[in-house]
Amino acid sequence: MATECSIPVIDLQDFPNQSSKLIAACEEWGCFRLLNHHEVLPVTLMSEMKAVVKSLFDSPVEIKRRNVDVIPGSGYMAPTTKKQLLEALGVYEMTSLRDLDEFCSQLDVSPHQRETIIRYTEAVHELFVGIGKKLAEGLGAKTENIGIEKWSYLFKMNKYHFTPESVGLPGINTHTDSGFLTILQDDEGIGGLEVMNKSGDFIPVAPWPNTLLVNIGDMANVWSNGRFHNVKHRVQCKEPKIRVSIASFLLGPRGTMEPLPELVDDEHPRKYIPTSFEDYRKLRFATKLHAGEALEQLLYTPSSDKI
Repeated sequence: MATECSIPVIDLQDFPNQSSKLIAACEEWGCFRLLNHHEVLPVTLMSEMKAVVKSLFDSPVEIKRRNVDVIPGSGYMAPTTKKQLLEALGVYEMTSLRDLDEFCSQLDVSPHQRETIIRYTEAVHELFVGIGKKLAEGLGAKTENIGIEKWSYLFKMNKYHFTPESVGLPGINTHTDSGFLTILQDDEGIGGLEVMNKSGDFIPVAPWPNTLLVNIGDMANVWSNGRFHNVKHRVQCKEPKIRVSIASFLLGPRGTMEPLPELVDDEHPRKYIPTSFEDYRKLRFATKLHAGEALEQLLYTPSSDKI
């Protein structure tokens, strides 16, 4: 059941005043709406990128199928029986110019489209780094030891084929994001995204043009020693119109992820054993636990030190 309520709103131009509000949003909701990010990601670039995405999805299916997976779910995904309303394109690694060029070659993009994609992914990367540092500062951690700039990133474009027959059906089922942070440029006018609060109620996230939505994923729950809430969310078909969104994922370090040492003490014992995003991704697929439940298999016990 969905309940009307508003998720937290964070003003990027009001730091450090917003620092405690940001941490509270991550702990209580696991998501927030980001305002005033336009010095990094301008409205004009958001609009240009959305136009590129719509154009790419209009390409013949034989061209879209050239966008092959690098890791599962990173390339073209045609509608399936399980996800019959969703179509997706993707780039892994988002910060690699070589990988972006490969994606552009696969889909025969124009020089202008290629320039837009590169400018957009660079801007989103800068936002990720800035938000990550603000999260670390808010938790009292040393930002210079994090190295978010060199973590792994995934860039995905989503098209929901909502029809009169699909109203009330899921566009994508309830899940958490397996990575660290997600920055979502939602559809400007077509809703459907819902986040689950800690009471188990789904909260509709209404479209808000020229803003971004940020979600906390499973890796951030590990990193924060369980303090940050990895938000469950889904997309429901609310009206019979095409819905397009752009999702950028900060997945995690290329090596090991474990709780920040500053957050582990006698009052807050270590919650998780070290892992990596790749190992955790494989665990989620192997267990078919896609809504954060796989984290329970990473819980720390004193015997874990002997493994």
